[in-house]
Amino acid sequence: MTELLTAAQMRAIEQAAIASGEVTGLELMERAGRGVVAAIFARWPALAKGGHRAVVLCGPGNNGGDGFVVARLLHDAGWDIEVFLLGDGEALPPDAKTNYVRWCAVGGVTPLTEHAFRHGRFEGVFADIYVDALFGTGLSRAVAGELASFLRHLNGYGGDDYRARMVSVDVPSGLCADSGRVLTPHPQASIPAAVLSRLTVTFDSPKLGHFLQDGPQHCGQIVVKDIGLQHHRETRQSTHAGRGATTRFPHAGLILNERMVPDARPFFAIDPSALAKADGHKYSHGHALVLSGGVGKGGAARLAARGALRVGAGAVTIACPPAALIENAAQLNAIMLRAVKGVAGLNDVFSDHRINALCMGPGMGVSDESRGLIEAGLKSGRAIVLDADALTLIGRDAPLFASVHENCVLTPHAGEFARLFPDLAEKLAAPATNGPAYSKVDATREAAKRAGCTVLYKGPDTVIADPSGRCSINASVYDRSAPWLATAGSGDVLAGFITGLLARGWAPLQAAETGAWLHTESALSFGPGLIAEDLPEELPKLFRALGI
Repeated sequence: MTELLTAAQMRAIEQAAIASGEVTGLELMERAGRGVVAAIFARWPALAKGGHRAVVLCGPGNNGGDGFVVARLLHDAGWDIEVFLLGDGEALPPDAKTNYVRWCAVGGVTPLTEHAFRHGRFEGVFADIYVDALFGTGLSRAVAGELASFLRHLNGYGGDDYRARMVSVDVPSGLCADSGRVLTPHPQASIPAAVLSRLTVTFDSPKLGHFLQDGPQHCGQIVVKDIGLQHHRETRQSTHAGRGATTRFPHAGLILNERMVPDARPFFAIDPSALAKADGHKYSHGHALVLSGGVGKGGAARLAARGALRVGAGAVTIACPPAALIENAAQLNAIMLRAVKGVAGLNDVFSDHRINALCMGPGMGVSDESRGLIEAGLKSGRAIVLDADALTLIGRDAPLFASVHENCVLTPHAGEFARLFPDLAEKLAAPATNGPAYSKVDATREAAKRAGCTVLYKGPDTVIADPSGRCSINASVYDRSAPWLATAGSGDVLAGFITGLLARGWAPLQAAETGAWLHTESALSFGPGLIAEDLPEELPKLFRALGI
């Protein structure tokens, strides 16, 4: 896993480094500019030979200062550079102004307007690289008016399209660094007023917005460059006000797979040895119980049960209504089967104390009987995954929701989340006009605190949080993009993975994090054409690759 930061946390780290006297802001800016140039040459090796053209767009803050460093370094490498500045060079912050003056000693600066950009020195010929150093992480309000029109022009509005060679410094301009949302007064615009980049170069650590919501679409590829702040990031302690519990600074969140962020430092990793089985018998590795729906409704439970067994639960039993017994028996072998009639029947099953984890919801339906079964499951105190129909039931039944406990994992998709936490969903759906915008991390943390349990909010940017405020993101984006996970039954398998890990004694947050990670990795291992049944069958291959 790799640490993710908010914009405020990144600024605090930089300020702490400067205050220590170990580095100056000007040195950090120089390192950032060099990191951008190195990333450009690594992404497009042919450009390292010089003799190319670049357009650099500089903003009114320190992000613009980074842009002036990039312009100067490319100029020194033999490039033909055109620089546009939004605002007044004399009004720039001190370090950015210093680099503005340095650039002016070797090249010119044109005030940025859409007209000036369209009719610049390279009119009629695309430059090799366009550098977006307009706002970065410092943007705090929506881009509007002529500037919004210009950003849309960069994205193809009006015929020209600069995305193929667009490089953003820190965060694409117009995107909220904390939420990944486009800051715009017109959220329904077909072409967003936020830069769409091919490459985004950020510094020290990736930001939340790189992985949430619109972030991956706008960032293109993420490269993280070290600018010498690790000591200050690791030793400082802070409370992330309003966004979770006191944590090791600067814990805004964690990304579950560091291979998506080249040059980023790992924080900690999923321990493969924890997935291996120690000596013992089947029940020493846990016994998971998955409740099934009635006749013709058992497929979801069978998928979950298969996932629980493959992930390593020692034994898995499906509990189903008596009428569905033959249907399930015809399709199950290693998974055991138990006929359960109503709440009394389930309580009888609970007399077997070897059963230590439950999966409830997939295919169960939303009848009064299902409600009673879920209530009984919660009252048993066992670790439990509530998915699908179980989420619908607790979302409309306050007393039932109040029975949720710390050993539960809720696994809602966006629609289910809105039924469970309508006010949080409303805040998340509101237009993002001022930053830092309310994020999926904020919503999931609040939901986990309110529910008193672990919440896994599904999506390409799956967010997992527990009541303490600890939070992880399992983002199936960039080189982990697995759109074929959008297939019927995929979520049931995920519920099964988590249930199986709970049965093995894993803590709810750890089980949810690892289950989500294995879910994506299984999809990537199989590839296009995936159906839900394929996901559990990829686990042995993954475990071998992990050395288990």
